[in-house]
Amino acid sequence: MSDNIFRQLQQRLDLYSMGFPATDSGIELEILKYLFSEDDARMFLSLSHKLAPVTSIASSLDQPLEKVAAHLDDMAERGLLFRLKKADSVKYAAIPFVHGLFEFQVKNLKRDFAEMVKQYFEEAFDSALQAGAQYFLRTIPVNRSIDVTYNVASYDDAVEILKSKSNIVVTDCICRKHAEIVDNGCGKTMEACFMFGSMGQYYLDRDMGRKISLDEAIEILVQCREDGLVTQPATSQNPGGMCNCCGDCCGVLKALNKHPKPAEIVFSNHVAAIDSDECTGCEICLERCQMGALRINGNEVAEVNKDRCIGCGLCVTTCAAEAIKLMPKRDTEYHAPPADAAEQMMLMAQKRGLI
Repeated sequence: MSDNIFRQLQQRLDLYSMGFPATDSGIELEILKYLFSEDDARMFLSLSHKLAPVTSIASSLDQPLEKVAAHLDDMAERGLLFRLKKADSVKYAAIPFVHGLFEFQVKNLKRDFAEMVKQYFEEAFDSALQAGAQYFLRTIPVNRSIDVTYNVASYDDAVEILKSKSNIVVTDCICRKHAEIVDNGCGKTMEACFMFGSMGQYYLDRDMGRKISLDEAIEILVQCREDGLVTQPATSQNPGGMCNCCGDCCGVLKALNKHPKPAEIVFSNHVAAIDSDECTGCEICLERCQMGALRINGNEVAEVNKDRCIGCGLCVTTCAAEAIKLMPKRDTEYHAPPADAAEQMMLMAQKRGLI
């Protein structure tokens, strides 16, 4: 019975977000058994991705209200589901593995769990990330890396996204913390992931992050760019979060790097272009690029592999010769991302063949 309930849980999680595919080794079940008890698994399976009050959950389970409320609250405190508090109202919903179960362990990430997650990414989840990358996170540049003659939509400008948020919470990067625990950390800025709105409030409620001002958020963003981190908000015009990622540790970027043509599977409106007459061949841009999209050619100047460039702009901001610019991929028009998280999830489900 034990393995059956956890297999049911795995199959349910596989319907959400990037999925949670099975493996030959069964490491995905070991991860679930580490996080969930059998009672936790049953409670999770009684939920959906839609927020619901305790009364309706208890009614569907035919269990006492107080007992269900206590169990749901305990699971929320352990990062096993999402909880939304508003005034006297509390609602709960099921969450995916990413963004969800994995990230919600940021406060108490242990080595044994980190090792299991590393194995799982290598066996199965890297492939899931490649398949769903287009509608999960998108790459956006800082505005100073774009030629001022081109209009940059507000949803493609990290600072404008921050300005649009009334509640900004910063938290540690789960990927860099994970890599650090398994002895492969990069040493770059740890407190670098932003959460907004109700997701930000959940992080505050669980003491997984801290609320910051717009000015501090922009300071962190500037530091992230100096560290060579790629800014990646959720793929919607009104994202619930925004990460700053490195190719060394980020699960998404590491998975993209394994693909022969990452530019084809990401959502990005820009690509780097190099003026060969201005390039000095200093190779600084090669060090900055997280995707291996740049090389020095036979003429001893840099050139771009457009199959690998994801348009982050890191190469532009450190080019002393000002030989690199980010250019729109499609003339001067932008490809608009999904309007909101609901549309984002729908498109992701369609791409995975779930609807």
